[in-house]
Amino acid sequence: MDNSTRLQYLEAMGIDVWMPRVSAPVVANPTFELTSASDYAVREPELSNLSSSAWAELESEVTACTKCDLCQTRTHTVFGTGSKTADWMVIGEAPGQHEDEQGKPFVGKAGQLLTEMLRAVGLERDEVFITNILKCRPPGNRDPKPEEADSCSGYLRRQRELIKPKIILAVGRISAQTLLKTDVPVGKLRGKVHDLDGIPLVVVYHPAYLLRSLLEKRKAWQDLQLALQTINTIKG
Repeated sequence: MDNSTRLQYLEAMGIDVWMPRVSAPVVANPTFELTSASDYAVREPELSNLSSSAWAELESEVTACTKCDLCQTRTHTVFGTGSKTADWMVIGEAPGQHEDEQGKPFVGKAGQLLTEMLRAVGLERDEVFITNILKCRPPGNRDPKPEEADSCSGYLRRQRELIKPKIILAVGRISAQTLLKTDVPVGKLRGKVHDLDGIPLVVVYHPAYLLRSLLEKRKAWQDLQLALQTINTIKG
């Protein structure tokens, strides 16, 4: 995705300025620089020995997981990347081809758009934790099966418990419906704040869908603003 196309996507979402963090000044007409997969190095905050040990144990379990048949076709498991003490937890659907090859979530064109969406509300990728409902790629990028999501649910729950995020961003239909245990269409789930085990959850359209659907991009920006407003209220 070239720079002019990316700026068109952001303009279609109604993003005219780089939304600041609470303490940051407003920057008008910012220059958004396109990121690539190689830019996704993560700077981990300092963790306690106990927490570090729990994370290492969990990641080892995911790497060696054979709970479902996806272990037979994966190249790499995709555990998640970002800050392990993040306020924001971003949960997508399942790894695609690029994610399976690199072992990192959201590294294709959809990932580039997600990066810009986060930056628009003043966040860098290494300030949030990004993961998926599934830790392995479904063949042909098909939708996850319910039993596959069930197999990974314990890993995702433990990630939430370790991070203790202040807000969860559910990215895409599969993520939203799985987390909220509903079959309500994503269009009816977005635009409101849900509750997941006491954590506010906001649903946003998947970036891959936004790349195909120009008319929905402004709604996605509205949902990001809702998430930002919600977490700022929590922080006081």
